[in-house]
Amino acid sequence: MSLTRLVNGFGRGGRPADPASRALAERLDPELAVRLVSSFEAQGSGWFWETDRAGRLVYLSDKAARFLDETEQPAVGRLLIDLFEVSDALDGSERTLNFHLTARTSFAGFEVRTRTGGTERIWTISGRPHIDELGQFRGFVGHGADLTAERRSDAEIKRLALSDSLTGLANRARMRTSLDQIILQLERNHRPVALFMLDLDRFKAVNDTLGHQTGDALLKVVAQRLESCVADKGLVGRLGGDEFQVIVTNYGNRSDLEDLAHRIISSLSQPYFISGSNISIGCSVGIAVAPDDGSDSEILIRNADLSLYDAKAEGRGRHSFFRAELLRQAQTRKILEDDLRQALDRGELWIAYQPVVSTATKAVVGYEALLRWNHPRLGPVSPAEFIPIAEDSGLIDPIGEWVLRTACATAARWPRPVRIAINVSPVQFARQALPAIVASALASSGLDPDLLELEITESIFLNEDSSTERMLRGLKQMGLRLVLDDFGTGYSSLAYLKKAPFDKIKIDQSFVRGAALDPRNAAIIRAVVAIADTLRLETTAEGVETQDEIELIARLGCSHIQGFVYGRPVDGETVAASLAKSGEASAVGLKTSRLTRQKLLRSTRLELGGRFHQARIRDISAKGLMIDGFDVALTIGAALRVEISDARFVPVLVRWTKDGRAGLEFTEAVDLSAPTPRARRF
Repeated sequence: MSLTRLVNGFGRGGRPADPASRALAERLDPELAVRLVSSFEAQGSGWFWETDRAGRLVYLSDKAARFLDETEQPAVGRLLIDLFEVSDALDGSERTLNFHLTARTSFAGFEVRTRTGGTERIWTISGRPHIDELGQFRGFVGHGADLTAERRSDAEIKRLALSDSLTGLANRARMRTSLDQIILQLERNHRPVALFMLDLDRFKAVNDTLGHQTGDALLKVVAQRLESCVADKGLVGRLGGDEFQVIVTNYGNRSDLEDLAHRIISSLSQPYFISGSNISIGCSVGIAVAPDDGSDSEILIRNADLSLYDAKAEGRGRHSFFRAELLRQAQTRKILEDDLRQALDRGELWIAYQPVVSTATKAVVGYEALLRWNHPRLGPVSPAEFIPIAEDSGLIDPIGEWVLRTACATAARWPRPVRIAINVSPVQFARQALPAIVASALASSGLDPDLLELEITESIFLNEDSSTERMLRGLKQMGLRLVLDDFGTGYSSLAYLKKAPFDKIKIDQSFVRGAALDPRNAAIIRAVVAIADTLRLETTAEGVETQDEIELIARLGCSHIQGFVYGRPVDGETVAASLAKSGEASAVGLKTSRLTRQKLLRSTRLELGGRFHQARIRDISAKGLMIDGFDVALTIGAALRVEISDARFVPVLVRWTKDGRAGLEFTEAVDLSAPTPRARRF
């Protein structure tokens, strides 16, 4: 036996199969190579082995033998191939290993597994045929190494790479990989898959007020509740921040998805108690179903995102299924955004001015500046359509500054001094540069600061902090006037009325219109005026359209009136001509109020036979409403329930259907006085 074979096959810690070989090994042990091999066996992760011509082990290092020996049968003497399970990681490797042993050819780096006493270990083995001095095949000699710790580390790294470190849920990469795989199997399985996109409502306020540690703790509880709701119906993941995703594979029909969405929203909306604080948040859900709403991951994710955006636009705490019109709206929105970026430079934007009239003197005492857009192809575009686009895209900053400078300059040129009211977007209000921009506009125009009113909505108080108070105080110190706009429609609180330096309250038109017919609206106006009088604030009733409402508003104590009853908004030159002639306003609206049908465009739900169906309200009045976009057959005379506000269902009868629309009649008196959220005016 040569020294090379001894070093390759017999370390000092090994087990030669026969006494003669053992004795020979002892005579050759003093060699340096043997000492090195022995040291490697004792301290390293490697070990050595040798087989006879039949493939049975005749030598095995102690460290490997400790794991491979069985109580009644040691590893030495057994077939090498019987000791190991070839790893699935190498497809066909078992067949290849057998081939090498049979063909007597070298092999390297085969991954194998062993399981002894319930403990699994992973090894890599390499070997080569041993040919003696006479050229005779004597068996195989080789070496191996323990990869168990390395593979476990690799598995943990892989797990971490595919898991969200905060919540332990699947992360964005794993969710995308899983979605790709599931969609690829759609044709074979013939089972649809639904994708839920979730966004937490009011989570930012938690981070801002209670800190990121509390926010992180909240996200962990949210993840637990979400997994509990979904259970075995799908895979839950966190994409980052307060965005979550659910891949739902185990469901029967659309109603099952609706039920799951309701459970998720209800569960996540329940109060939380974290770090000594009671926390309330909400959740909105967008849903897209493959293959109907997308046959690949990119499209499905995009459509679920559009559905989520729709759900949040409907007032949050809701779910929305993807509809083709959402994509069309998004595409139209993108086109409008691109056009809006150039509208200012092209001179397509202009400002209309609506008079504000004193109820005491009937004189015009001011105007509100209202932004208008004449699109070269589409014609006039509603501010309700393009202002949100400007706010979301960041275009509101340059456009808002242009409005401020232009309106101030225009008002400064009018023949007599009247106030000019300019809307300030919440996005603009959050900019630290706003006071400097206002000061510059006043200085360059020469307008008396006391004639400038900045109208601000209640939404600035949603995440109230010291910066809000500093901004209000800084603006007020310039000598201008602050107006609380759309009072009663958002986050109305008497607390900020008490401490914020407002000069006027504008009562939202949803309370004003129809006040001559509805005593409840009149009572609300009277209460707001009483509060304003106590705080020494002026009041403006906006949206006044009929002459009998003028008399009512004056009788209720409002100091100012604004609305179409005194004419439509006009350009600055027309205002200048009007102010030069007379300062008294003339009512031009209808003399009396009448029941009107309010135009709407909002999603709703129909409850028919215990199931919910999506639809859209087109308009509504005290007697009924018109809907379209429904996905269920409606027959004339059918009784059902319709959701007219969040989770508020009322009974109706189908009175007519035509061309995808239906007229529904209320079967009992319905209170429509609650304000409907409307788009921001500018």
